[in-house]
Amino acid sequence: MFGRREKVMKPVFMINGFLESGKTEFINYTLGQPYFKTKGRTLLIVCEEGEVEYDPNLLVKTATDMVVIEDEEDFNVDKLMSLEYTYKPERIIIEWNGVWNYKDMKLPSVWQIEQQITTIDASTFVTYYSNMRSLLAEMIRKSEMIIFNRCDDVVDELPGFKRNIKAVNQSADIIFEGKDGEINTIFEDDLPFDLNAPVIELDNNGYGIWYIDSLDNLDRYVGKTICFTAMVLVPEEFPKGYFIPGRMAMTCCADDMAFIGFACEYEDADKLKDKQWVKVTAKVAKEYFVEYQGEGPVLKAISVENATKPKEEVISFN
Repeated sequence: MFGRREKVMKPVFMINGFLESGKTEFINYTLGQPYFKTKGRTLLIVCEEGEVEYDPNLLVKTATDMVVIEDEEDFNVDKLMSLEYTYKPERIIIEWNGVWNYKDMKLPSVWQIEQQITTIDASTFVTYYSNMRSLLAEMIRKSEMIIFNRCDDVVDELPGFKRNIKAVNQSADIIFEGKDGEINTIFEDDLPFDLNAPVIELDNNGYGIWYIDSLDNLDRYVGKTICFTAMVLVPEEFPKGYFIPGRMAMTCCADDMAFIGFACEYEDADKLKDKQWVKVTAKVAKEYFVEYQGEGPVLKAISVENATKPKEEVISFN
């Protein structure tokens, strides 16, 4: 009798970031935690070596085999499969080289990315974001967690950093670390609009910031009335009486744009046309919406009026 042998997938933990962004410190810390001490061996693949080194005693204690791959061309399926046969790991940690093109990376079919984390040196973030934005975006796009290190001297800039990241990856958890631990900064005072105004007027800059902030701090907007100019999108799969008022936003570069907006309940939604410009005044609610697959921001339209196309159709998170 013949049977099919099920393929056993090996979990891969991908740690992204540019040189000296704190990757090695993070991996050293993780290896030493009780929650990471499981059976079998760990294969640690290091794609660049910075000033911080791995503790040989820790590697022995945690049954970790470290292999250095210095050249991008050597990071290929054949090489990785040879490591699989040699070390037979139960799990793999990859310290990725930030200047290698992440989207071209290929892994063995028996390896599966379990988690991606990107570390960023906050003191150099502006430089990298300005000059190597496409590489940075590829690293953070699918990362579940973004860790900013060395934030003490740039605390005032953290709200902007958070918006930059959320523009590329809305669902990422963002952590700011200083010399004394995590920085829990309240960003409400940095918003470019008055939360206590009877109607919160959102200009181009305000709309983008409100959208990003609503993803993390929806409760501060529930019950508030907002007003903004938007483009209409009426998805076919939406229930009757709903549309999306939103804007095109540049998330990374001119070639990487996305339409951003939330569902809006409006009784005459079926009379609206895609790409029509409107001025929306609506109350913000927190409700279950099937397309969200859970609770999220749902706008309750007070009025939807025809509007003139704005001079700047595309907003930016810069």
